[in-house]
Amino acid sequence: MFPLWPVSFGEQDRMTSGWKIWDFLINSGMSGRDSENSGRDTQVLLDAPIQISKMADNYDSGVDVLPGLLLKRNQNSMVNSKKLEKAEARLKAKQNKKQERDSSKSGNPLVLEEASASQAASKKETRLETSGKNKSYDVRIENFDVSFGERVLLTGADLNLAYGRRYGLVGRNGLGKTTLLKMIASRSLRIPSHISILHVEQEVAGDDTPALQSVLECDTTRESLLKEEKELTTRVNSGRGEGTEGTRLSEIYAALEEIEADKAPARASVILAGLGFSAKMQQQTTKEFSGGWRMRLALARALFARPDLLLLDEPTNMLDVKAIIWLENYLQTWQSTILVVSHDRNFLNAVATDVIHLHSQRLDSYRGDFENFVKIKEERLKNQQREYEAQKQYREHIQVFIDRFRYNANRASQVQSKLKLLEKLPKLKPVDKESEVTFKFPDGFEKFSPPILQLDEVDFYYEPDHFIFRGLSVSADLDSRICVVGENGAGKSTMLKILMGELAPVHGIRHAHRNLKIGYFSQHHVDQLDLDISATELLAKKFPGKTEEEYRHQLGCYGVSGELAVRPVASLSGGQKSRVAFAQMTMPCPNFYILDEPTNHLDMETIESLAKALNAFRGGLILVSHDERFIRLVCQGLWVCGEGTVKRIEGGFDEYRDILQEQFRKEGFL
Repeated sequence: MFPLWPVSFGEQDRMTSGWKIWDFLINSGMSGRDSENSGRDTQVLLDAPIQISKMADNYDSGVDVLPGLLLKRNQNSMVNSKKLEKAEARLKAKQNKKQERDSSKSGNPLVLEEASASQAASKKETRLETSGKNKSYDVRIENFDVSFGERVLLTGADLNLAYGRRYGLVGRNGLGKTTLLKMIASRSLRIPSHISILHVEQEVAGDDTPALQSVLECDTTRESLLKEEKELTTRVNSGRGEGTEGTRLSEIYAALEEIEADKAPARASVILAGLGFSAKMQQQTTKEFSGGWRMRLALARALFARPDLLLLDEPTNMLDVKAIIWLENYLQTWQSTILVVSHDRNFLNAVATDVIHLHSQRLDSYRGDFENFVKIKEERLKNQQREYEAQKQYREHIQVFIDRFRYNANRASQVQSKLKLLEKLPKLKPVDKESEVTFKFPDGFEKFSPPILQLDEVDFYYEPDHFIFRGLSVSADLDSRICVVGENGAGKSTMLKILMGELAPVHGIRHAHRNLKIGYFSQHHVDQLDLDISATELLAKKFPGKTEEEYRHQLGCYGVSGELAVRPVASLSGGQKSRVAFAQMTMPCPNFYILDEPTNHLDMETIESLAKALNAFRGGLILVSHDERFIRLVCQGLWVCGEGTVKRIEGGFDEYRDILQEQFRKEGFL
């Protein structure tokens, strides 16, 4: 029987907290049953009444009230200490989560986990580094671990980068590719101090420096020599010289000639032009450029600086098809070492001499381009599967003998021998296969009479003297699979917004069927997500009225399952955030999709799954993409945006690539 406790109930809204504590006291052992005398009822007399309303106040405020309620443990306590500790831990976790939410609501930034790296010390390498005798530009990082908060990303890994080779780092979203680059760039992992490293991660700060000069300033040696030369010349011309300036100027001129300082502006200009900067843009100040162009500027600075180790994280995300083709050609002549994270198969095939595969908390290296990596990896998996099956069959054969003659005295020695043999066999491990990624776009299909979506003789501008489009006429229906390509700034995203009705034509007509329901994936989709809440909370906020199981199911359709669904969106990788955006976009079941750079940040397996899902989707599609393989997998029509209009190319992507290559030859880039 339960003891009768005098209770003073507070306000109605505190009842829930009070009953949580009551429920805990019952479940944790204070049920009146003595653990040592099972079946005999025991009453517990408390020294004073318990005010549950006050307990609820303390519970909500985070004060630890439970230990004070319980009897001394050296008495005949009814409390199971292990259950008590677990309950206290659960309460503490809830309180911490509540505090995090309160702090985010009050405007305080969410505190995220931080990455860390550890590495076993090598006395030989330490001696070489200390003595200054290590002149090699090869990078050898052995037996290191990388973690992100409590999650282990790499353990006991080895990374060997031979100087002059170009490495593609591949692997699933969220496994730690970007984190590994950051650990290398920050030298959290030991790299010889004489090896210069450049990581293209952040956009260039906007100021009054012209774009071309911003690139030239990366060569600090050249800049310091030119500055000193200017100061010495001024001193000599003003008559304030000390007589030694002439000798020093001769040394400076020799040094400038050796590094070919006079050719630097031309080289910087070629790099900028290849990345899409016109002659006029090269003279514009950096503050005049958008974030995407400043990222291109950061890439141009890195290419111009020519570090010993260049780290690139998804460099094609910020580029159009024309700039990607130029970058492929430029990097093929790169003299030092490159480590690039990319999910663009064509780019890796053109650039990489080696592939490093991050999976199962380790790094595996393969010689050759990406296609060769895929071929060798599949062969390895087949061999591992055959070996696993052979070992399993051998074990089963031995076990059958043991089971058959276990109780046969005449075979006792043989059975013992077989048992010892079984114990000595290596531990049987199944083949480590990566889980398949599946996307599914729900069909919102019903037959409409065309036209479904159409622009007729549309003119558009942001400023009256600068037209983006003149006389634009395009149309799409529920069978359309159209890809829009063109240089950055040509108006691709603007056209998509006109098609969706977000921007109104200055002249001309936009026609959309009354039953058309468009799903839009923005190039800057992360800006549309609330990063301080979880993915399930995000969907609940956007589409209220459903159960948590429904939100979790929707996220699970795009690979955001388990603890990923309840973690703050800010802590997810770029690819995982993209999946959350897809889950949000498809929740209302659109019948037409407009996708602006949907493959950015997605790993290759997810891109393949996205292509399959779009091909299976019964509805219309217009997308902007720079991923050549993805375009070939999905699209049947190609629109080229530029010069104030949109042209349809009948020959598809092959014809478009040939046009770009011819432009490069005419401009002297190839």
